[in-house]
Amino acid sequence: MKYLIIFLSFIFLSVAAPAQEKDIKTDTLMVSGNCSMCKKRIEKAAYVKGVKLAEWNKETKMLTVTYKPSKTSAEEILKSVAAAGHDSETATAPEEAYSKLPACCNYRTGSCDH
Repeated sequence: MKYLIIFLSFIFLSVAAPAQEKDIKTDTLMVSGNCSMCKKRIEKAAYVKGVKLAEWNKETKMLTVTYKPSKTSAEEILKSVAAAGHDSETATAPEEAYSKLPACCNYRTGSCDH
């Protein structure tokens, strides 16, 4: 009986695990920025509810996000990043948020010196 319970538990867990992975999506999205300070800000802003991983590449200007589509969307993530002051492919940062960025993070003018 003990072995039957262990066997059934193993079968149930092996069937349930792939079902959970289907609700995970990874997208690569363009987000404007200049430096490591931008990287921290962008990644922090991208962590909305449902985001499991957010990583921005300074050289390619690409944000890779892994998230649950049932809890958020790429559009919602980019809106949050825009609210932090960074333009993306579908959302433009409000002028008020952009003007609060440090001088080295003014990606629209290209004035970063590091």
